Amino acid sequence: MGKYKKLWAILVIVLTVTFTILGYMGVEVYRQAPPIPKAYVSETGETVITGSDILAGQTAWQTTGGMEVGSLLGHGAYQAPDWTADWLHRELTEWLDITAQTMFQKTYAELDPTAQAALQAALREEYRHHSRVNEDGNVVLSNTRLQAIRQTADYYDKLYGDDPSMIPTRESFAMKNNTLPSSEARQKLSDFFFWTAWAASTSRPNAEVTYTNNWPHEPLINNVPTTENIMWSLISIVCLIAGIGFLIWGYSFFRNHNEKVPEAPTTDPLLKLNLTPSQKALGKYVFLTLALFVVQVGLGGVLAHYTVEGQKFYGLDISQLLPYSLIRTWHIQSALFWIATGFLTAGLFLAPVINGGKDPKYQKFGVNFLFFALLIVVIGSYSGNFFALSHQIPTELNFWFGHQGYEYLDLGRFWQLLLFVGFLVWLWLMLRCTRHSFKQNGDKNLLAIFIASIIGVGLFYGPGLFYGEHSTITIMEYWRWWVVHLWVEGFFEVFATCALAFIFYNLGLVSYHSATIASLMAGSLFLVGGIPGTAHHFYFSGTTTPALAAGAVFSALEVVPLVLLGSEAYEHWSYQHRTTWMQKLRWPLMCFVAVAFWNMLGAGVFGFLINPPISLFYLQGLNTTAVHAHAALFGVYGFLALGFVLLVARYLKPDFQFNEKLMKTGFWSMNAGLVLMIAISLLPIGLYQVSASISEGLWYARSEGFLQQDFLQTLRWLRTIGDLILIFGAVLFAYEVTRLTFSHKK
Repeated sequence: MGKYKKLWAILVIVLTVTFTILGYMGVEVYRQAPPIPKAYVSETGETVITGSDILAGQTAWQTTGGMEVGSLLGHGAYQAPDWTADWLHRELTEWLDITAQTMFQKTYAELDPTAQAALQAALREEYRHHSRVNEDGNVVLSNTRLQAIRQTADYYDKLYGDDPSMIPTRESFAMKNNTLPSSEARQKLSDFFFWTAWAASTSRPNAEVTYTNNWPHEPLINNVPTTENIMWSLISIVCLIAGIGFLIWGYSFFRNHNEKVPEAPTTDPLLKLNLTPSQKALGKYVFLTLALFVVQVGLGGVLAHYTVEGQKFYGLDISQLLPYSLIRTWHIQSALFWIATGFLTAGLFLAPVINGGKDPKYQKFGVNFLFFALLIVVIGSYSGNFFALSHQIPTELNFWFGHQGYEYLDLGRFWQLLLFVGFLVWLWLMLRCTRHSFKQNGDKNLLAIFIASIIGVGLFYGPGLFYGEHSTITIMEYWRWWVVHLWVEGFFEVFATCALAFIFYNLGLVSYHSATIASLMAGSLFLVGGIPGTAHHFYFSGTTTPALAAGAVFSALEVVPLVLLGSEAYEHWSYQHRTTWMQKLRWPLMCFVAVAFWNMLGAGVFGFLINPPISLFYLQGLNTTAVHAHAALFGVYGFLALGFVLLVARYLKPDFQFNEKLMKTGFWSMNAGLVLMIAISLLPIGLYQVSASISEGLWYARSEGFLQQDFLQTLRWLRTIGDLILIFGAVLFAYEVTRLTFSHKK
């Protein structure tokens, strides 16, 4: 380790402390997750809903697409309601009406304010305190509540079935008719939705806060932010300001201001290395990345239009064959597939470079094998999704081969296992190529942090396998975000930094010393907030105050290193002017500049908009989340993947000349389209929903009556402008890279 010993010590301490915190939260998740009672029983002891009914309902929910049809506990799609908030509000209003009719022979709305206040007080007492789990594992429900549950369940039975009276509502929610054909399954689905609403309205034992930390906002039963929520939100803002201040001080005083920038070589050093057979085999990876990219943005355009017409695409009813839930599933899965493929491509290209321009034995075979394995996973998982949502897969096989129902991990468990095996194969191909470099003389610190990052990428998809079909939502969310947040936003980020450091070092643009320091410091800065900051995704999914506190503080620290991205962007942009041969790498560099911009705006500004607990209490499940998702996932990791495959493509065909006009138009169209999509549609809709969520509750901000207002419909139509511009840019980009891939030039 030598002169980098302190930086390595800091990184080891960061990993030890942060994984300890995340592990402690995991123990708390298993201990404190909302229980599934043995049974819900009537006042006379008659069993109404069993724990098995709830788990069967969870399975039924998965067969509909799960989080791709509305959201649950705030996570999922945004066109249909959040089912937890929607069920809870419907059940509460049914209870109030039933009680008002019994006591006053009037509806609740017809009562005077004094009588309404009295009924609300009784409602809060029953829901918050009188429906806790007893010592025998049962929950006793009053006759009034049971009647309210039955009437609410009847609404869901009609909605998920093919009742003609619900056609307009299904169109508003972009649900196909007969979303769940089986009447028995619809009953079990209602039991599951009821359980999530029960967890969101029942206070924990010996506490005055619900299992979901009082989420969703529901004034009828006093579901409002807790004291801890407000306190840790304020602390997170202080931590953000302090973190930025200390980072700037450290950056100013501890960096070597006198370090000389290496003089750029007169020719491209990488061109002196002959392409190895495994590198030459990467052309199909480049093509697959761009092909999936175009498919993904095209599906996004169809998906956005579904939010306007519900069941139609410009008048053509396609919802029965290609429902919203399926298009959204493919849209999200395509994004993960093409972005991951782009990163894998960069790694497979770099490995022989690190190995001195040589392939280990059978490396090309391994690269080809991995490619076809990825194709099998893509085709198999897409087919499984289709057959699952058309209910052509038996319910008992759905979780394994059809649709898991969980956003970003929708693919069946069998395909998920194969994908993990694919990452392990990639890891093996990378390690066998780089391990020989450790036998050479010289500084190995940059190589060591790079290998550590590829091990993280290879292994940390695995936690997505740690939950099962019947794991409770709280436990599932804990492991799901290990993949979606920690794997992507943590280890992919570190891998990207190390890969770029290796690339620019091998190009002779930065010194080995500065590349090593940048990689080690980036690893510590990204992971110190990124690992425990994972908790901000499960503030309200059934965890307790420690998760809320850790998520608030460390997710604020995630934003801190992003303040220096302007400097990084300028550095990447300036490389193309250091020497004439770097002009050929202009477009990969411009993609890396875009990454820095969107990292600052999408991950930083829009991410922190929804990260503090008090903010997310009202914003969870609204279009403000979609703003962050699009700006961060495509803006950061999308442009990173595009930059990587463009870089690889340039070395596969170094004599190929891009059409600069098409590349320029494509690049700026993608950025402009993303800006317009956010600025004229997603963000305005989200902010208007925030107002409704704060004043009335989440149920209202996601309700049919609210979202179908004319001016919100207009804003959704306006999104078409940004979508078309982005799709146009993507097609131009893909066209040029496809021309390069199939060009006969060397």
